[in-house]
Amino acid sequence: MTSSPQSRVRVMVVEDSLVIRQLLAHIIARDPRLILAAAVGSAEEALQEIGRVQPDVISMDIRLPGMDGLEATRRIMSEHPTPIVVIAGSVEDSALQISMNALRAGALSVVEKPVGVTSAGYDGIAETICTQLYIMSQVPVVRRRSFAWRPAFAARPSWTEEARDNNVRPTVLGIAASTGGPPALAKILGAFPEDFPLPILLVQHMGAPFMEGFASWLDGLIALEARLARDQEIPLAGKVYVAPGDRHLLLSPAGTLRLSAAPPVGGQRPSATSMFESIAETVGARGMGILLTGMGEDGAKGLTDLRKAGGYTVAEDESTAVVYGMPAAAVRMGGARVSLPLDLIAPRVLRLAKGESE
Repeated sequence: MTSSPQSRVRVMVVEDSLVIRQLLAHIIARDPRLILAAAVGSAEEALQEIGRVQPDVISMDIRLPGMDGLEATRRIMSEHPTPIVVIAGSVEDSALQISMNALRAGALSVVEKPVGVTSAGYDGIAETICTQLYIMSQVPVVRRRSFAWRPAFAARPSWTEEARDNNVRPTVLGIAASTGGPPALAKILGAFPEDFPLPILLVQHMGAPFMEGFASWLDGLIALEARLARDQEIPLAGKVYVAPGDRHLLLSPAGTLRLSAAPPVGGQRPSATSMFESIAETVGARGMGILLTGMGEDGAKGLTDLRKAGGYTVAEDESTAVVYGMPAAAVRMGGARVSLPLDLIAPRVLRLAKGESE
């Protein structure tokens, strides 16, 4: 059934290239969920028109004449908070750095820019753009930033608590996130010192072309070394191993990392659930897991399995999650030993990693 014009998501396109602007307008016009509200060629024009147009979501180019997409994102999130999807035309370092910083400034996701209707993968890229614009338009970007903190809680599991021995020192940490993840990950990992005593396995849902740039961006922000994981390598303390695009990241029984091309789990590859399950199966009570902001339920079942195995599990609290989907699912399943707001996660994990009590 085709949506009525009133119910369609109103999109503002910000793109300096007339050719790409017209291509994006064409892509949006084909999708029954979307309607083009405005198409402008600069950040200045976007800021001038946004109050009049009142879009539901913005498609944001990064390389713009005058004010760039990063500064535009900051200004929009400050003056007219609106969901923003970054459309990145290049995976070379400088453009990716700006894209990742735009996510940190409040943009919700980054997708690949289309080149032309005859280019390889055009249909897939066009579908991804439209789906991201539609989904992100539903994210409430005006949220309570200050909150009355309440004691951390989690649903009690139906199995006997706690298989975990408080004297068991963890040996590996898994972290997963989706929408809103990059700034949350930067905050948590940025609070860990260079001598953090555990290896960290990380799943972030993002387009495959952007994963190497994401790892590089993260590496430049934190004291720990962050890079894409390699198959069969031995994970070392103080290093962050990022799941590469379109591969599951697993901990093998031999204690090495394994990259798997197995089918997606719940539509995701890499899958947070697969990562957490592998940690549960391999190290059990010596595993720790953190599930952060994100849409859907990926990671919830895996975190639950890790908790059942005696591992220490944390879900991000609703008060700080950009999208309280994945953490909420974990809490519902009883997979979160505690729910904590973002600022409190790193101190708790650091204490436990050092062998101290909660």
